[in-house]
Amino acid sequence: MDVFMDCLKAFLVGGIICAVGQILIDKTKLTPARILVSYVVAGVFLTAVGVYEPLVDFAGAGATVPLTGFGFSLATGVKEAVSEYGLIGALTGGVTATAAGITAAILFGWLVSLFAKPKMK
Repeated sequence: MDVFMDCLKAFLVGGIICAVGQILIDKTKLTPARILVSYVVAGVFLTAVGVYEPLVDFAGAGATVPLTGFGFSLATGVKEAVSEYGLIGALTGGVTATAAGITAAILFGWLVSLFAKPKMK
């Protein structure tokens, strides 16, 4: 039953985050790229003010998988690196904390490009 509740919380929180993005696409003139960047910035901002970490504790992957979670990872990495290395950590912490995700995105994008045949619309 505990696993079911964890999955339900992740589904609801992740679904709400994605639904907000879909509403922004449908109801505003914002481009998807601007919405994606706004999500990353919102994740960093909400982490900085202390709101996002309790959401991650509550929803787990429902809060860390969307792009707001990438912003959370960036901010958390910077915070930890600054406390460990000082000011230089502000430049290296975010990249260090998100290196695995960035590498996976590049690798899987490259793998898909080997098999995909793009077509002009």
